[in-house]
Amino acid sequence: MKNKLTTMKMNKLTTFSVAIMASAFTAQAQDINQARKAIDAEQFESAKTILKSIIKAKPSNGTAYFTLGNVYLNQSVEDSAKIYFQEGLSASDGAKLNYIGLGQMDLDKNDVTGAQAKFALASKDMKKKDVQEFVYIARAYMNANKPDYKSAIAILTRAAINNSQDAQLQLALGDAYYGDGKQNEAYVAYRSAFQLDSSLLRAKMQLGVLLKGAKSYDEASKAYNEVIAINPNYGPVYRELAETYYKIARNKPSQAAANYKIAMGYYDKYMSLTDYSINSRMRRADFLILMEDYVALEAEANKMIELDKVNPRIYRYLGYAAYKNGNVDVAIKSLESFINAPANKPIALDYLYLGLTKIKKGTSADGLSIDPVAFSSGLVDIKKAIDMEPLAVQELSEVGKQLFTQKLYTESAVMFEFGANTPESTSFLDDNVYYGLANYYANVNKEKGAKVDAIALQKADAAFDKVLVASPTYLEAYLYKARTNRLLEKDDAMVQNYEAYVAKTMELGAEEAAKPAVKAKIIESYNNMAASFANTDKLKAIEYFKKTLALDPANSYAAESIKILK
Repeated sequence: MKNKLTTMKMNKLTTFSVAIMASAFTAQAQDINQARKAIDAEQFESAKTILKSIIKAKPSNGTAYFTLGNVYLNQSVEDSAKIYFQEGLSASDGAKLNYIGLGQMDLDKNDVTGAQAKFALASKDMKKKDVQEFVYIARAYMNANKPDYKSAIAILTRAAINNSQDAQLQLALGDAYYGDGKQNEAYVAYRSAFQLDSSLLRAKMQLGVLLKGAKSYDEASKAYNEVIAINPNYGPVYRELAETYYKIARNKPSQAAANYKIAMGYYDKYMSLTDYSINSRMRRADFLILMEDYVALEAEANKMIELDKVNPRIYRYLGYAAYKNGNVDVAIKSLESFINAPANKPIALDYLYLGLTKIKKGTSADGLSIDPVAFSSGLVDIKKAIDMEPLAVQELSEVGKQLFTQKLYTESAVMFEFGANTPESTSFLDDNVYYGLANYYANVNKEKGAKVDAIALQKADAAFDKVLVASPTYLEAYLYKARTNRLLEKDDAMVQNYEAYVAKTMELGAEEAAKPAVKAKIIESYNNMAASFANTDKLKAIEYFKKTLALDPANSYAAESIKILK
């Protein structure tokens, strides 16, 4: 009887233990799903807290390690990400997923072979209908520092052959197509993902993102509001609304102030539904840069420093804001602190703003001179920026124009030269016009008897040639080519360009030629051509001076010159 009772107790205990284990497993699964929902809602700090509690309760859960590592990787905290991925490899459940995280870190280091080897280990022994590993591998390719969307599409397309009804696979496929610029395919995939799982709000939201990308802003807003109607607490949709209204503001300058205000309101709503952690504040700082609200950015950066005095990324924001707000010493110190931090990955804009700040610091109070040492030091950083990102030259155009306005023509020419030699730049035409003008004015304004810079003038001439190729109707280019060659004492080229200017102006009709400013330039052309022929062809010289007098009978230079020539 005693043995029977003992056996019954043992069976009951075993059953109870199994029930507890099953309950714990279910709770564990729910927690992982809860963490994933927090990640999808961009509540990363909440997700980290959940995942750390899972790992503490069950160190054998490799999926939790992998998911936590991915959160850190998303936040660019590579050291922590690597620790969790490596620890996850020792787990008994889902350990292989951690090879995918380590594989993405290999991709970030351009070690494609190493990444592929790890991805092979992660996908080894998968069942035919399984797709989870392939989805994560595809996302690793998409989330790498240099995204490879085509590889992601190839992986997901193969996986879809065996299981096309997986909502996460379709969502990932939509992201891959979107990244690769295939809007129609992305739309189909996102729509399929939401049809397969109506709780997958990100898929529905991405349909709005596609409309935003097509500049259908009203339709995009409608799509986002449909998401809000399903779940008004889904944070990311408010970020998308903020970015949409930012785009509207950029496209409707007359209503920009009102739309920027709406955009910021939506972004603050997004913040309230995520978290006010340091990483969340950094996302807001990124948006403030987009909005070009540098006063608010500087205030935000100072708040972030109070929260985390050692996070070097904050100094990027403070540096940008201080540069734009004219606080040059703070800008230089902040940007150098950011760039010199070993764990940071400086981008072109970091060096560009540092270089421009050094130049600004070296500019005199009246803005009429720049210390040559400060200018040279700034140029070193600017060149680093352009080496990293050639299109950074577009940021220099306004700087060059400001220097041009201050009559700092030599320094202005240096700024414009970068863009004038970058055909892909949106400011290519403008930069060549100003580059030519800056080099011309730097020489025409030299003191009498001073030697002109022949190389700079030749560059000016070449810049105006580029302008005429890009914009043949910009007749001022012929005029400035003539003036430039006059300074170079190349009379043949001077005459050729003055003739071209006059001929093409006359083609525009008598009304155009009669405009006072245009008439003055035609007279300039006739007088300079006449002067060039004075010693070689007196009749031709007289002919041109007479053309001047026909336009301006009181022109003393032409009248006196004819008397001398006769």
